[in-house]
Amino acid sequence: MSTADEASLRLDICEVGRSLFERGYVHATAGNISVRLEDGFLITPTDACLGRLDPARLARLDLQGLQTGGDRASKTLALHRRIYDAEPEARCVIHTHSTHLVALTLQGVWSSDDILPPITPYFVMKVGHVPLMPYHRPGDPAVADLVHARIAAARAAGRPLRAVMMDRLGPNVWHGSPAEASAVLEELEETARLWMTCQPSPAPLSEAAIDELRRHFGARW
Repeated sequence: MSTADEASLRLDICEVGRSLFERGYVHATAGNISVRLEDGFLITPTDACLGRLDPARLARLDLQGLQTGGDRASKTLALHRRIYDAEPEARCVIHTHSTHLVALTLQGVWSSDDILPPITPYFVMKVGHVPLMPYHRPGDPAVADLVHARIAAARAAGRPLRAVMMDRLGPNVWHGSPAEASAVLEELEETARLWMTCQPSPAPLSEAAIDELRRHFGARW
């Protein structure tokens, strides 16, 4: 990867972070964003506000996770690295404390394998299955292995994941770029908002409707 490419990714991280902050997907110093480079990783610094990131101060780490530049890396680095290990297509991971998603875990998710039912076509197409991971303290390295195992099992079953939900903490989502990962997060949070505010609760899409989304759009449900 060229210096110019890395510089562009640094700007992308800051732009996505500012956008998420300004629209209320993150608050204070909650949340973090990383990208995978050919020779390492970039990740937002610990206790950084995603709305006021400095491209030059993003933490840079080598492939072994040793920091080589920038401010001190977020404590969630271990989890991000395990997500990248488990999902070769992932180039960016975003973690937030999005309000409706965290509220969903406090109120009660649809099921431990699917925190939300398939109520809209774009949730099925853009997000897919999102399992609930049991509560661990923020930064607990033990959760990284649990998430890795869950992603690997889903891939082996032919139903790869784009997100997991950390009980009482928030989602971790991933995709090929910061913009694409942000779009997954936004669709996931919006679906949680719809599910929690619609009364009575909407019925899931039928199996026939979901199968049509698989055939026409390659939905991974």
